[in-house]
Amino acid sequence: MERAVRAAAPHALVDVVREGLAAAYGATRVRLYLADYGLTVLRPVGGLAEEALSLNNSAEGRAFGSQEPREHQGREEVDHHLPVSVRGDRLGILSVRMPLERSVPEAVAELVRVADLLGHEILVAERDTDLYRQARRVSRLTLAAEMQWELLPARACEAAEYAIGAQLEPAYAIHGDNFDWSADEHALTLSVTNGMGKGIEASLLTHLAVKALRNARRAGIGIADQAALADQALYAQHRGAQYVSTLLLHFDLATGRVQAVDAGSPQLWRRRGKSVERIDLEAQLPLGMFEESDYRPQSFLVEPGDRLLFVSDGVYSAVSPHGEAYGDRALARAISATSLLPAALVPQAVLGELALHRQTETLDDALVVCVDWFGRGVRV
Repeated sequence: MERAVRAAAPHALVDVVREGLAAAYGATRVRLYLADYGLTVLRPVGGLAEEALSLNNSAEGRAFGSQEPREHQGREEVDHHLPVSVRGDRLGILSVRMPLERSVPEAVAELVRVADLLGHEILVAERDTDLYRQARRVSRLTLAAEMQWELLPARACEAAEYAIGAQLEPAYAIHGDNFDWSADEHALTLSVTNGMGKGIEASLLTHLAVKALRNARRAGIGIADQAALADQALYAQHRGAQYVSTLLLHFDLATGRVQAVDAGSPQLWRRRGKSVERIDLEAQLPLGMFEESDYRPQSFLVEPGDRLLFVSDGVYSAVSPHGEAYGDRALARAISATSLLPAALVPQAVLGELALHRQTETLDDALVVCVDWFGRGVRV
């Protein structure tokens, strides 16, 4: 099975899995569903004439939320719903219908392995086909949103020391907000970015900022110099007429010491035990506002069990129909209310609380990034 899937044409992964499972286990129905950009539904891959499945009110959706295999047993057949994910990034669900007598523990274990394999192969296949990206959308993305989603690393990531979850809204019309991360054996570097303006203008500005930060990061320099070089790139292009707010952090995986450069509006919050508080950092100039700005990193410690939340101004400055800003108190309540959720689910839950406050569709970007810190040698 693994050899066949890896050799399959990029658009034919599901067909090859379907044929393999039918031959090996008598599977009579195999479907791949992918979560849409807004994390509201699971959509079938392959042009099937099926309606999207709710992430909240379907067996497949519940398997996606729990990230645990689920099954529904009929009189003669069993439906298995298996999470498809890659290093904590939740892509979708593989649904397999098998004869009851063939649904033994060994077969289910093999289905789990196939779902894991499929997730990794989808990421490779997306270089050469639009099939999986097309399946993820319930409506057309704006051009700015298409550019932003292509720029992102993933929506979640897990390692021994940390777990990350992130989400952008409005998912199909995002323009200037962005997040990025990269890790090696020693450190995790994370950035939250908000380019000024709307539409394509904001997206192009954010692209330049993120690419400049990546270029500097890959040169192996510290975050203060990363910010300085990105600042120079933006100023050279726009001469201060356009700039980018950025929060840039570098986590030492061994010690939990964090270096931070706060160059703009994104806020940082921490939940430690039952306490929720905003971490106030020294506000420095946004990237590209002035020529040759000097950036200074600050330092703080994270402890095992800490949860960090990064939010853009589209979250904390959102207003209700009565003109009431979302503000610190409501945000602290939302952070407390989501304390039992894994990091991957927190951003969508917080954005859901924000939508209840706002009561209307937003034209402004709203970004939430959650980092759960486990520490080295602590997580079981």
